[in-house]
Amino acid sequence: MNALKLIPAILVLAACANAGVVQVAPDTYLLSKQDNAGIFGNFARFKTEVIQEANDFATGKGKVAIPVTMNETPAGPGRFATFQYQFRLVDASDPTAQRVTLTRQPDVLIESTSRSTADVNLRTPPAQSTDLYAELLKLDDLRKRGILTEAEFGVQKTKLLEQKRP
Repeated sequence: MNALKLIPAILVLAACANAGVVQVAPDTYLLSKQDNAGIFGNFARFKTEVIQEANDFATGKGKVAIPVTMNETPAGPGRFATFQYQFRLVDASDPTAQRVTLTRQPDVLIESTSRSTADVNLRTPPAQSTDLYAELLKLDDLRKRGILTEAEFGVQKTKLLEQKRP
């Protein structure tokens, strides 16, 4: 009879088991856990426990755990909560251990491999055609204000008329 009482306890412990800390690079580790409490679980406490386990692992090696990425899946209908914590181990005196910023990774990354071509030749715009009448009025206005002398007015007027000849 006692053996029958032990079976549920063993099953519960087996359900909470995880692969532990896994080394994914020379100084980078991954800790992945699943919370089988379902909707009755406390996800914040669950995340804290995973991070604390990583910190304990780092302390055991005489290092500090620096977060690299955190991926979480909250509990939902037919789905248990999961949390993956990837971290690096560095010495406590390492400058990267002093200030850490964790950037959120996108849920979906769209990468385009198509090539597009565009004409990037820079061309100077054609010279704006000026209205001969408007230019002559400007010259006349400058002459009337006394800015241009009669001789300067005549020279500029001749230049304008020569430029506009076809």
